[in-house]
Amino acid sequence: MSQVEESIITYLSQSEAEPNSRNLNVVAFLHNWWEQKQAGELDGSSGTSHGSTCGRRPLLYESSPSPGPPYVCYVTLPGGSCFGNYKVCESQAEAQRDAARVALMNTMVNELPCRLINSQFITQTLQQAATECAVSTEDADDPSTSIGSYNLLLQSYVGRTMLEFQEMMTVFQLLHWNGTLKALRERRCSRQSVISYYSQRGLDECMRSSMALDWLGREQRSPGILGMELQAARRELLLARRRGVELRFHKEKTEILSLAMSQAYVYHTAEVFDDPPPSTSKEDHLPLNTLYSQHTDEQMVSSPSATQQNHCHTSGKHWPSSSL
Repeated sequence: MSQVEESIITYLSQSEAEPNSRNLNVVAFLHNWWEQKQAGELDGSSGTSHGSTCGRRPLLYESSPSPGPPYVCYVTLPGGSCFGNYKVCESQAEAQRDAARVALMNTMVNELPCRLINSQFITQTLQQAATECAVSTEDADDPSTSIGSYNLLLQSYVGRTMLEFQEMMTVFQLLHWNGTLKALRERRCSRQSVISYYSQRGLDECMRSSMALDWLGREQRSPGILGMELQAARRELLLARRRGVELRFHKEKTEILSLAMSQAYVYHTAEVFDDPPPSTSKEDHLPLNTLYSQHTDEQMVSSPSATQQNHCHTSGKHWPSSSL
């Protein structure tokens, strides 16, 4: 990493409260950085691309509809990773700058050599996953087991970055959350074939629509479950955004459920659902520790079916033993 990049990362890590914090045009810098990266990958000169999936897709900024502050902005990187503004922002421009700052810092850190997946990282990750899931590391050599499937996924991303791996893992997180992986197991689809198919396909509008239809069916069988799940997903997205972490899994969940909810309105009156407003409420002004405390308390008294989620982190934590 160059001295300039080190300086940028140090700068971006500093508090936004500093008077000179806006001297750097982070929106333009993020755009130029990815433009150069994509040009380098097309020329075959990028040292860390390794078949990166970013292609020539542009950066995508999305602002949540809001009649007034606080404003929320998300930026999706060419590979699919998503970040949002960490601060409570009083203008849309400020929200965009803050989202770009978070994305730029994560982008540059991801290019460090220590972020590349190698054999040592895989060994440590599998050992951690085996311990937390109470399985044997010897099962990692058997692709028919869950940890073996995880090993297969990790091996396919050797030499690539953790952010690239997380982009692919988001697809399987969504398939697990939606119950698709369980349905495929019941149809006797092998783990290897499922991994191969979805690793190549990625996440598209057809998959989102299919998941939304699944949730619409659940709503018809159990009225009210969709509203509860959507409310929980929006709160999880808010908490994740205020922590400054990668958001794609949470954001995709929210959008899939919102799509299902919009379809449900075609068949039901608006009074059936208690649809919470977008995440522009007073919660956006609350301190993060207060939000997290409230979220934890709610989880203790809420229905597991409405609040449960499964995370597949690159560190191996919370890898669901039955997900693949």
